[in-house]
Amino acid sequence: MKLGMLLEGVAMTGSPADSGVDITGIAYDSRKAGKGNLFVAVRGEHVDGHVFAADAVRRGAAAVVYDKPQVEPELAASGAVLVRVQDSRRALAPLSANFYGRPSQKLGMIGITGTNGKTTTSYLIKSILETWGRKVGLIGTIQYMVGTKVFRADHTTPEALEFQAMLRQMVDAGCSHVVSEVSSHALAQGRVDDTVFGTAVFTNLTRDHLDFHRTMEAYFDAKERLFRDLLHPGGASVINYDDIWGRRLMARVSAGTVVTYGLETGADIRAADIDNAFDGLRFALFSRDGRHEVVSSLTGLPNVYNILAAAGAAAAIGVPWKVILEGVSQAGPVKGRFEKIDAGQSFLAVVDYAHTEDALERLIYTARGLTDGKVITVFGCGGDRDRGKRPRMGALATKYSDFVVMTTDNPRSEDPLEILREIERGAVRSNYLIEPDRQVAIRKAVMMADEHDVVLVAGKGHEQYQEVAGTRIAFSDRAVLEEAIHRLSEKK
Repeated sequence: MKLGMLLEGVAMTGSPADSGVDITGIAYDSRKAGKGNLFVAVRGEHVDGHVFAADAVRRGAAAVVYDKPQVEPELAASGAVLVRVQDSRRALAPLSANFYGRPSQKLGMIGITGTNGKTTTSYLIKSILETWGRKVGLIGTIQYMVGTKVFRADHTTPEALEFQAMLRQMVDAGCSHVVSEVSSHALAQGRVDDTVFGTAVFTNLTRDHLDFHRTMEAYFDAKERLFRDLLHPGGASVINYDDIWGRRLMARVSAGTVVTYGLETGADIRAADIDNAFDGLRFALFSRDGRHEVVSSLTGLPNVYNILAAAGAAAAIGVPWKVILEGVSQAGPVKGRFEKIDAGQSFLAVVDYAHTEDALERLIYTARGLTDGKVITVFGCGGDRDRGKRPRMGALATKYSDFVVMTTDNPRSEDPLEILREIERGAVRSNYLIEPDRQVAIRKAVMMADEHDVVLVAGKGHEQYQEVAGTRIAFSDRAVLEEAIHRLSEKK
C-alpha cells in the first residue's frame, strides 16, 4: 500500500517527502520492523518508541511516523521517509485501520464498556447471535475468538494495530458481527479510534483504574468516548438505567437510539420476579414487546444485569425475542465469573474475578442469597494499582463476610505485606486472618468450611498466573481450590 493512502485521516504537521513509497506492513515495536515497513514511534507508559526509530530503520523500515523532532537529525541520512504527526500514538489507529481496509465498516460492531460485567455480557451476546445463526468474533479479557478459533488475550482491548488486524481476520473468516470489550485504557489511548461501532453498551461505573485515570470524572470521560466519538450516528446506546453514571451518560448521548435496562421502573428493559438459586436464574423480563420469561444457568443479581444488557443490545439490532431468550438459556458460565468448583465437597466453592469494591460486595451479596451457612472470602489487592480501594475492600469484606482470609493478588513490584497492611487498615471486625501465600490462604479457607457454607476466592478469576517482582509465576485459583478440596476429602 502506498504511504499516502495510509496517511488518510492522520493529523500531520507537514507533508512527507515521498508519499508514493510502498509500505509492506506497520510496526510500533522496532524488533518487529521489517523491510518496507512503516515504523510508528509510540510513547508508552514506560518506553518511548522514538528511542528505537533508528533501530527500526536498520531493520528495513521504509518510513517513520513520529511526533518528537529530536529524532530528525539521527534519521536524516537514513533514506527512510519521515512523517511528523501531531500525536504518533493517536496516528496508529487510522494508520492501522487504513492498512487493513477499514474492517469495522464491514462488521456489526458491538462494543461493551463499564467497570464490571463486560466479559459475561460479551459471552451472552455472542451466544444470542450464534443462536440467530451468525458467525461471531469476540475480543475480550479472557480470550479473542474468530468463530470457534481461540487466541490468547494479552489485553482486554488490544493495541490499535492488533485490534484492526483482528477485525480484518474476522472479516476474512466470514464473521458478520464482533462483540468487543472496550476498556477505559483503550478508549483513553485511542486504541479503538477509527472503528465504527453500531451498538455501544454501558454496564456500570465504580471505582477502578484510578492509578491511571486519577479521577472518576476522567474515568467516566474515557468510557463516554465510545458513545460520543465512535458510535455510528444511527447506532444504539444500551445503558444501565439503575447506575448513577448511566443516567448521566443518557443525558449526554445525542445521536441514534437509546435503550435503557435495569430493575427500576422507567427502564426500557426491566427485570422482575427474580428467583436466584444455586442452579441458576429465573425472572420476568419486560420490554415494549411485553413480558418474557428468562431462564439461565448463571447465578446472582449481577448476572441479571448482564442478561438485561445483552438482551438490550440484541434487541437493538433486530434479534427476535424468541432467539434472545434461547441464546441466554444456552449461554454457560464464563471462566472465573462466579465459576462454581465442584470437587465432591459439601459446601459451595466459587472462583470470581471480583477485584473492585462494588464487584466484591455484589459477590458476597450473591453468596448470602444462596446459603444460610457461613460466607468465607479469600481476596487481595493488586500491586502498582489504585491504593485507595485497599482499605475500602478490607472494610466491606470484613463487614459482609463471616470470615475473611486476606492474601496476595499480583503484588507486582510492591511489597505484598505492605499491600496487606493497607487492606487490614479498613477492617471493621476482627473476623479475618492474614496469609500472604495465596495457595495456603485458599487451603485455610477450605479447612474452615462446613456443610452449606460458601468459600469465595476473589480477584483473579480466569488468570493463570501471579505477577511478583516483575515475574509471572504459574498460578490458578481454580486448580488450587480443587486441590485444597481434594486434600480435605483425603483427611476425612
